[in-house]
Amino acid sequence: MRRADRRARRAGVSYAVAVALAAAVAAAGGCGPSATGIDAASTSREQAIRVTPVDGAKGVAARARLEVSVPDGRLERVRVARVGDAYDDPVPGRITQDGLRWRPARDRELAPAAKYAVDVVALDGHGRRAARHTTFTTFVPGRRFIGYFRPEHGSLVGTGMIVSFDFNRPIADRAVVERAIRVTARPSVPVVGHWFGNRRLDFRPRTYWKPGTQVFVRLRLRGLEAAPGMRGIQHKTVSFTVGRSQVSTVDAAAHTMTVLRDGRRLTTLPITAGAPDTPTYNGRMVISEKYQVTRMNGDTVGFGGEYDIPDVPHALRLTASGTFLHGNYWTSPRIFGTANTTHGCVGLHDVQGSRRATAARWFYDNSLIGDVVRVVHSTDRTVAPDNGLGGWNVTWRRWRAGSALN
Repeated sequence: MRRADRRARRAGVSYAVAVALAAAVAAAGGCGPSATGIDAASTSREQAIRVTPVDGAKGVAARARLEVSVPDGRLERVRVARVGDAYDDPVPGRITQDGLRWRPARDRELAPAAKYAVDVVALDGHGRRAARHTTFTTFVPGRRFIGYFRPEHGSLVGTGMIVSFDFNRPIADRAVVERAIRVTARPSVPVVGHWFGNRRLDFRPRTYWKPGTQVFVRLRLRGLEAAPGMRGIQHKTVSFTVGRSQVSTVDAAAHTMTVLRDGRRLTTLPITAGAPDTPTYNGRMVISEKYQVTRMNGDTVGFGGEYDIPDVPHALRLTASGTFLHGNYWTSPRIFGTANTTHGCVGLHDVQGSRRATAARWFYDNSLIGDVVRVVHSTDRTVAPDNGLGGWNVTWRRWRAGSALN
């Protein structure tokens, strides 16, 4: 298959809304080794983690069955939480004494018009670790719309964070919706919205946020008619804080990544980037999710059965289509700093189990959601601005032209 075809398929993978879980799994893993055979049993192990409601379920009732189970071994960690519209509210629950099942508290009730993420790490009967991530959305009243947005309320983010809304229904009157969402900053800077189609609206300033900035997102969508007979249901104000500045530059030709903190070089790390047939995107990308351990399966991003790794350590998502910066334990340490071997991701040396001090662990521990990773000297094109939080690749003039308020 030609690389362009693979990339087209990869770009179709839906964006999983950010979940701040230190030990979780991304459903759409982005890349893996150049050779297969990492773990032939990984698919069955991941599938053995049973989650109800099923992945991608919509219209789930407030009292619907909610359960996680494994046939053998034990559940190590389970987290169910409301995400995606400034919430990160865990659903109370517990793992049974035998370790085979997780159930919510008896008095729980799911919120309407909400998105939930289920993140599981389990050990099978042979002590091998696998992970699973699923999402589902609850019932949205007919002819109502809601915007699932990030970052989460109260979060501390990097200076490249973009405020991003995904709407559950197409927006016909984009100007009226954009006017009802106000993003302001302290200290004050102009913040402008940009539409990607009729379901996504992102906001950013002209340049990266200044460290220490407080950002406020005011939604006044309740009762607002965004299409004939379709009205909003949200009325809230949320905020987040911008932390220190960190920009990491990946030089795909030199096989290095240089990390700048507040303009000063912290370190330069050896990396491996995308192989010649599957190069890494150029351009500025923003860390949108962090996973201490995740599964990466080529089937989910257009690479068929070329790889399936159930325990990729220290993974940071860079694009919606599956580009990660992650730890790599299956490649010879001599590769890092000398050759590009991945399916498009950026790999750092790591060890299996993610518990020892490695380059990948250091970068993971020193990164925030919202930090910028810039790739240069790759043979691929620049990442699309709507692939993850890629809006920094658009000029300010083009960004402002994408507002419905012009």
